[in-house]
Amino acid sequence: MWRAAYGLVLWLAFPIVLVKLWWRGRREPGYRQNIGERFGFYKDDPPERPVIWVHCVSVGETRAAEPLVRALAEHYPDFDLLLTQMTSTGRDTARQLYHGNRGIYLAWLPYDYPFAIRRFIRRFQPRLGILMETEIWFNLVRECSMREVPLLLANARLSQRSARGYQVVEPLIHEALSRISLIGAQTREDANRLASLGASPQKIEITGNLKFDVAIPAGVDKLAQLWRGRYGNRKVLLAASLREGEEELILNSVQSAGGLHGNALMVMVPRHPQRFDEVAALLERHGLRFVRRSSESAVPDDCAIVLGDSMGEMAAYYASCDCAFVGGSLLPYGGQNLVEACSAGVPVLFGPHTYNFANAAESAIAAGAALRVDDAESMIMQVQRLFGDDELRKRMGGAGLTFCQNHQGATGKTLDLCERLMAAPSGYPP
Repeated sequence: MWRAAYGLVLWLAFPIVLVKLWWRGRREPGYRQNIGERFGFYKDDPPERPVIWVHCVSVGETRAAEPLVRALAEHYPDFDLLLTQMTSTGRDTARQLYHGNRGIYLAWLPYDYPFAIRRFIRRFQPRLGILMETEIWFNLVRECSMREVPLLLANARLSQRSARGYQVVEPLIHEALSRISLIGAQTREDANRLASLGASPQKIEITGNLKFDVAIPAGVDKLAQLWRGRYGNRKVLLAASLREGEEELILNSVQSAGGLHGNALMVMVPRHPQRFDEVAALLERHGLRFVRRSSESAVPDDCAIVLGDSMGEMAAYYASCDCAFVGGSLLPYGGQNLVEACSAGVPVLFGPHTYNFANAAESAIAAGAALRVDDAESMIMQVQRLFGDDELRKRMGGAGLTFCQNHQGATGKTLDLCERLMAAPSGYPP
């Protein structure tokens, strides 16, 4: 009954899916490209060699998978790697990371219609499938299991909120988790939640978080130095990965506080590129002078804001600031990845809503690398405090570097799980 109901919902949603693709393509043209792939129809020739497939839904998962992808490419030189995404920004990120890499192919993962999934599997015939974090599609998992394609749920995380949501479709999630070959969970808490929903404890191992293993991209230091030259001799607050509504809260709090600290500069980077112009319009309504990152312009002394309207440069944004606030946390969006901020060696702030990254957030606080704030007003107060205390900023930045170093190693543990599945002829661990 549950499977039939799920299938009915998918077919009822079919026209909505098409309209949504076309609508999102207004601002992000990538959604209108290769639409046939969304339903299992691929124009390009498939890879000639055996395939290891890695699915990363969007930007965060694509970046997190990078150390694993590169380890797989080195460890299995006779295999091609297929990377699939669901979002346009995720696909753009994959292009940036692997441009010019032979043996790495990009494609859209089909929507969870059985006919589309079957076409995908027949086309690429993956020897191993790796699903990043929480990408559990019921028909996808079932079809892979029926065709003996082993699946690894890698870097798996499951918040309390998501676990409660899955309980609504408990029979479907129980079946899906029981069919997944192995699970590499980020933390013991994630493992326990997955087990409570139906994953066999014998199939779960704690591997840690791959994001701690992501290397700083080449050229970041040079770009950060260039930006610091444009900023001048000023303290810089980076407000990163901001979600809708957070910019307004921060701007109101800065204005209420009479500014940040002296002639300090704030760099605001919206999470999604389709909101760049929207945030620019917001700054104009507030009567604030700002410079766009894309303009490549110097920042005048009387300009207090830079709008970070670029993609793929977050590491440089972090490397060029004195303090970082990680967005998606002032409002109930669940937070964003804070590991990249800590790895830059700067103090990190985030708001009360970090349920998607609960363990990392609490661990960073315990390590002395980060501070949680209650709202935008208290965030500005902490920034003012940090900008007035060079020793505190240095101490928190150093704690962030140590925190990241102490949590590295997930890539090797995840690669071990891949090896076990690649060695098992049935697709299940021995």
